[in-house]
Amino acid sequence: MTQNTDSNTRKVHIKTYGCQMNVYDSERMLETLRPLGFEMTAEAEGADLVILNTCHIREKASDKVYSELGRLREAQGRKSEAGGRMMLAVAGCVAQAEGEEILIRAPQVDMVFGPQTYHRLPELIARADRESGARQVETDFPVEDKFDHLPEERQTAGVTAFLTVQEGCDKFCTFCVVPYTRGSEQSRPVAAILREAEGLVAQGVREVTLLGQNVNAYHGIGPDGREWSLGRLARALAELPGLDRIRYTTSHPRDMDDELIAAHGDLPALMPFLHLPVQSGSDRILAAMNRKHTADEFRRIVDRLRAARPDLALSSDFIVGFPGETDAEFAETLRLVTDIGFASSFSFKYSPRPGTPASSMADAVPESVKSDRLAALNQLLEAQQEAFNHGCVGRRLPVLIEKPGRNPGQLVGRSPYLQPVHIDGTADLIGRVVDCDIDSLRSYSLFGRIAALTPEERACA
Repeated sequence: MTQNTDSNTRKVHIKTYGCQMNVYDSERMLETLRPLGFEMTAEAEGADLVILNTCHIREKASDKVYSELGRLREAQGRKSEAGGRMMLAVAGCVAQAEGEEILIRAPQVDMVFGPQTYHRLPELIARADRESGARQVETDFPVEDKFDHLPEERQTAGVTAFLTVQEGCDKFCTFCVVPYTRGSEQSRPVAAILREAEGLVAQGVREVTLLGQNVNAYHGIGPDGREWSLGRLARALAELPGLDRIRYTTSHPRDMDDELIAAHGDLPALMPFLHLPVQSGSDRILAAMNRKHTADEFRRIVDRLRAARPDLALSSDFIVGFPGETDAEFAETLRLVTDIGFASSFSFKYSPRPGTPASSMADAVPESVKSDRLAALNQLLEAQQEAFNHGCVGRRLPVLIEKPGRNPGQLVGRSPYLQPVHIDGTADLIGRVVDCDIDSLRSYSLFGRIAALTPEERACA
């Protein structure tokens, strides 16, 4: 391919909403566009192409998209830096859910494509360029695997990276749109994941976060022709030279199997911080959500994880005000939180998603009650998070140094528990895991100093 020059370079602006999977997808979209001469720009103004990579999990998600499209309509009327008209695209889960409706409500949109079809983006652009005014919609779930059509080499900056290993969901929780927007559970082959991880490490990545809607449901085909679990995949990744840390998200309690629990005890590279959504502490509400586990089953899973890895910390997701939730059932959620203890968590008021079974359930909880319950839950969760963070003060933690800090001579990294850690140090430490003595906590960030090295450690540094 010929090298692009400034005269034929086009600018793309990608605005990403929602989860880590969308962050990964946006990076891969850019990679499909680079061979067409596109470069990323931080501002929509003057861009040749603007992509809104959308999320449909929360209430009013689509309203935010249409609001942004309205804001962009004026910018679209002005010429791009290359002298042409700005092209607008809506991608992701709102695109998948609403499809042609987006073109009706926002006629200025040129392309609509779902999370399984962004590998066709160059083709969509070519058609849009060739057929002026012919708007493109790609929301069918394709037969082909998009990963087979994406550039194999990724260009990444930084020492951490996301790596998608699994997509889709077969769980059909009654409140969730993911099975309808991302499709059924699909797992990438082990060899493809290892190649992508090796390429990332070669560029300086020292930590990968394995992504999936139900990442611990991973069942990709291994080099031996058999299905591998996430635990077995983690063991293979832990053997890659230069890969210091492995994380994964998001998990489902039903898929937390023996092999993965054992991996937490066996693999130092597998970080002792796990996001394991439970949603509620009430068995009746869990059944209405179609979670297919009870509160006590969740407790037993946590007990087994902590037995395998005593320093493991947990985060979770909670929904308050699910249809029919009583005060007593909400109290069961507070009891579960108190029993387990979480280092951090995400909590939300229930909001009906169109097309999901829960959206037609009776006994809606009043908005004021939802707000009161969310405030009570957040007060408990925030107290637990503060206690966990305070408990790190005085400890020596391994910190992956990621980048310079705001102040001269300052560096920022992450603890095993994903907390930001600020230390003084030189730029040559970026990309290294450094033992740090934690001195203080300010807001949600830890502050410390590099631990004194032994003569043997200094010799190896």
